[in-house]
Amino acid sequence: MKAITMHRYGGPDVLELTDVPDPKVGPDFVLVRVKAAGVNPVDWKIREGNLDGLFTTDFPVIPGWDLAGVVERVGPAVSEFSPGDEVIGYVREDHIGRGTYAELVSAPLRTLGRKPKRLSWAEAAGLPLAGLTAYQALTKALAITPDDTVLVHAASGGVGSFAVQIARAKGARVIGTAGPHNHDYLRELGAEPVAYGPGLADEVRRLAPGGVSAALDLVGGEAIDVTPGLLTDKGRWASIVDPSVRDRGGRYVFVRPDPTDLAALAGLADDGRLNVTVAKTFPLGEAAEAQRLSAEGHTRGKIVLEIG
Repeated sequence: MKAITMHRYGGPDVLELTDVPDPKVGPDFVLVRVKAAGVNPVDWKIREGNLDGLFTTDFPVIPGWDLAGVVERVGPAVSEFSPGDEVIGYVREDHIGRGTYAELVSAPLRTLGRKPKRLSWAEAAGLPLAGLTAYQALTKALAITPDDTVLVHAASGGVGSFAVQIARAKGARVIGTAGPHNHDYLRELGAEPVAYGPGLADEVRRLAPGGVSAALDLVGGEAIDVTPGLLTDKGRWASIVDPSVRDRGGRYVFVRPDPTDLAALAGLADDGRLNVTVAKTFPLGEAAEAQRLSAEGHTRGKIVLEIG
């Protein structure tokens, strides 16, 4: 099969389109023919070696944790899926080696869910990692209810746009930070926009004089410093960026594969309450360019590799 591989850490040029053996299918694994693979910031961070202290890395590495595709074959212990089923997956294992930038992926059963019927392949491939991150942060770490006013930092990005929609689907009021050029987009998603930079805290206080009851940090830096002062007395906050938030009363969230949560996201998508914005698609052979664009950090929505 064709796959993107890397034999060492480095810049985008270490990514190569190569021929590799088809993956093996374990008893509780599912072989998926990939139609599209999402590109996420974690992909280029892995490529640069930034996660080397957290995960064992087995070179050569096939990057990627997101996929949408069709079941080709199932392991003998799998009854949940059959060949021909359309699936999505956040295919993260306990080590880095076999990723989703490939024509075929052998995915652990626990990483897969059924593809939302309403979404295209590219849209579906952009949903799992970012969607699960937002969903788990809001529903598990923060336990959002309709009574909440939620502040989302970096609300127009991949995770942020999902967080806004999920919080709104839960009935919460949402205030989202973003650059002025993304404010109309946030309004379309259902958030009240606030610009980054000087005056951010004052503007949030103007919109929520009593404070926000929950906050989700997706950017780090200044957001970590300003957020505690914007919360109500019993306000909760979480970050996906900096574990040090635990020392300041917050929760740190690192997304986990969860088929039940994938099913919940698919339900929201098929109900029309969760849309996936695809910023740009690339063919598999242009994965390096896709990661370069992701690393710039200015895209609205998801970057996706189209494969099958």
